[in-house]
Amino acid sequence: MFDHIGFGVRDLARTRAFYTAALAPLGFTVGYERDGVLALGPPSRPRLWFYGRGDGPTGVHIALTAETRAQVNAFHAAALAAGGEDNGAPGLRPHYRPTYYGAFVIDPDGHNLEAVCHADEG
Repeated sequence: MFDHIGFGVRDLARTRAFYTAALAPLGFTVGYERDGVLALGPPSRPRLWFYGRGDGPTGVHIALTAETRAQVNAFHAAALAAGGEDNGAPGLRPHYRPTYYGAFVIDPDGHNLEAVCHADEG
């Protein structure tokens, strides 16, 4: 199942203006905004993320939910074995949230694919 999806955008301010207005009727609000990143969604858990890229590559970021950290580790290893490029080894990302455990790979077309587990297995 999808955990969240993200898009690289060229003009984050323009994206913010458009999406906050367009998605307000659906109950989406800004849930995270820092360092060139904007996330929208239900107040408790933003699921639509935008990354300011300026003139850089835009691409898509797709995060899939893992039930366990072991699944995140297995995803990362399998993706690398299948030809993916490492974009972040499995590990905690406490700057997102305390139990956020994720791993990232770049797929053959340049998209950022992630597996993330939110369970507290500490």
